[in-house]
Amino acid sequence: MKGHRISEILYWVIAIISSYESYTRWEINRDRALLFIGFSLVSVFMALFRRHYRKKFYNRSNSSK
Repeated sequence: MKGHRISEILYWVIAIISSYESYTRWEINRDRALLFIGFSLVSVFMALFRRHYRKKFYNRSNSSK
């Protein structure tokens, strides 16, 4: 269960780093900044997706006992 939480946190870290990179590269190279925005959005989606399923599996395992 701890591995799922760590991967969720890593997705949030990737989202923050990608957001920062897109902010710093916006004036220099807008295409690359848009790519980092895409990475950030995908990372946020994956973190929320992992969180949803982590809670779902936790509730399922606790309700059967």
